[in-house]
Amino acid sequence: MSVRYAWNRRGAVAVVAVASVALFVAGCGAEDKPKADKPPATTIAPSKGVATQGSQPVEEPAEELAVLTGQKGLELAINSAQRDPGGFLTVKGRLKNTSDSAIALPSQMRGDETEVVKHGNSLGGATLVDSLGKKRYYVLRDTDGRPLTTSALDSLGPGKSTAVFMQFPAPPATTTEVSFQLPTFEPATLKLS
Repeated sequence: MSVRYAWNRRGAVAVVAVASVALFVAGCGAEDKPKADKPPATTIAPSKGVATQGSQPVEEPAEELAVLTGQKGLELAINSAQRDPGGFLTVKGRLKNTSDSAIALPSQMRGDETEVVKHGNSLGGATLVDSLGKKRYYVLRDTDGRPLTTSALDSLGPGKSTAVFMQFPAPPATTTEVSFQLPTFEPATLKLS
């Protein structure tokens, strides 16, 4: 090995090491003083039924947008269908067992796409149908094929419920209503906010 090659190699390693340390130090920095425009922290808890967004109280939805009936006493109550700034639509609700015995959740709820099936029970089979725009929207997937929805759903005990969510691509702003469909449940119409 020539001296010139060894020096170039050591020089390149030194440059990479210095750049790595500089990036690490820059990423670990924190503000010494809080910004003046941030609202002061409070210790007062909001009253029931009210959530806070920044310093403005926001009413939580008191009513359900829809209640879907499934098999063997399962119910899905949808509480919100909100557009996110990033171009997504997030549907949130509660899955409840209204029967007197434990229920194994049907595997059909996850849909039948190969990528989704291999990640276990989920609500990956949910779809939104925009009848005016003539489009069907499927639950989004991450880069590994996992659905962006509540997963690891196996069973629910009698009278038990669990919070669930599903994330879809957002329909156009002109679409104000969609049909929500989940395998083994009856469809329902949702108003979008």
